[in-house]
Amino acid sequence: MTPADEIHVLLVEDDPGDVLMTQEAFEHHKLRNQLHVVADGVEALSFLRREGEYADAPRPGLILLDLNLPRKDGRQVLEEVKNDQTLRSIPIVVLTTSQAEEDILRSYNLHANAYVAKPVDFERFIEVIRQIDDFFVTVVKLPR
Repeated sequence: MTPADEIHVLLVEDDPGDVLMTQEAFEHHKLRNQLHVVADGVEALSFLRREGEYADAPRPGLILLDLNLPRKDGRQVLEEVKNDQTLRSIPIVVLTTSQAEEDILRSYNLHANAYVAKPVDFERFIEVIRQIDDFFVTVVKLPR
């Protein structure tokens, strides 16, 4: 992977433990993609729209989105991103603890690219992050 092949990944997650595990997964698997973290839906949209403190934020090539977020939840973020002409092409993987059928269905109806239930086991969590990264960065062709 060359620096030109690297992508920016935006993790939208309010649980510090899950943020840490995701960061460790990136480090453990030597994933060279740049991981950016925001803690709620309002920050996520500011980052994506390059507003305020995020004026210089890079455009992510992939978004990892938790559903249960403060201020603006992941479902609202998903809907706003997929309804925004300039953002809708960014793939979104819903990465959440919810295994509720209604959340899965609603996420896909809002055009999520994938829905992944977070494993509680640390080793399995790391493996899931590696597989997501491998699939969306190595296998799938993303728009530039």
